[in-house]
Amino acid sequence: MKVLLKNSVNTLLNFPNVNDVQIFVKREDELHKIISGNKYRKLKYNILHAKNKNYEGLISFGGAYSNHIAALAYAGKVNNLKTIGLIRGEEISNKFTTNPTLKYARECGMNFEFITREIYKKRNTISFTMQIKNKYPNYYILPEGGSNLLGVKGCEEILTAKDKNFDYICCAVGTGGTFSGIINSSGMNQQIIGFSSISKQFLLNDISKFVNKNNWKLTDKFSFNGYAKINNELVNFMNEFYKFHNIKLDPIYTSKLFYGVVNKMKNNYFKPKSKVLVIHTGGLQGVEPMNRFLLMNKLNTINY
Repeated sequence: MKVLLKNSVNTLLNFPNVNDVQIFVKREDELHKIISGNKYRKLKYNILHAKNKNYEGLISFGGAYSNHIAALAYAGKVNNLKTIGLIRGEEISNKFTTNPTLKYARECGMNFEFITREIYKKRNTISFTMQIKNKYPNYYILPEGGSNLLGVKGCEEILTAKDKNFDYICCAVGTGGTFSGIINSSGMNQQIIGFSSISKQFLLNDISKFVNKNNWKLTDKFSFNGYAKINNELVNFMNEFYKFHNIKLDPIYTSKLFYGVVNKMKNNYFKPKSKVLVIHTGGLQGVEPMNRFLLMNKLNTINY
């Protein structure tokens, strides 16, 4: 895939000492300005496959503020592939130009089809997939979030040999592809903890079909009641985290991840003198639209 990447580095966070536990963050968010973190990892082999098979374009699914949709639009543009986004919610079809994510995707050349939430639930069924293939026979279909076998393969490259000395590896979980890749490339002596933004019951089967290890746990304790749900407590945490560590978090995934990691550290979950690696998967394009929502609902805003 034709993009110029920066190196992903591990940075030690300066937390108050709790049982000599060290928290590091892997800065996958700095890989690329647009296709940051796990979005690059998931798209890498899917884009190569589409080009090798001479597909005309790419089709995928997402919500109105989807990191995946924005990244796919950009990746298609720089790789000379057309893109189509099947977007959840008919109600935004006439006002998508006021949506920062969709406006950017359209500027990259992506076309949209807005579908009802009821139909969107059927996106993974064979009948719906066949409808898409019949309508767009020379387009490569990616699942929501890019979580397929090729997406997982890309995410297996997040961890490197230098990460084998960590006792715990933590990451946010949306569709399960990133988490699955990290599990596959982890050592059996490492514990992999996924912090889900939705009920974990919806993800366990999806993750299990991609992995062959049992050194992982999934928690939804820090989901703040669900995907894209947020309150003043989480916003204040994001602002304080940025002020103290100079690292921006996104409101959907990584804010809840780091909130959960800090909570677990304070409650002595991690063994004394252990080393914890937290994967920052990017997604910062979601800050602007979330701030619009926060202002509209008279909540605290994200200050960066």
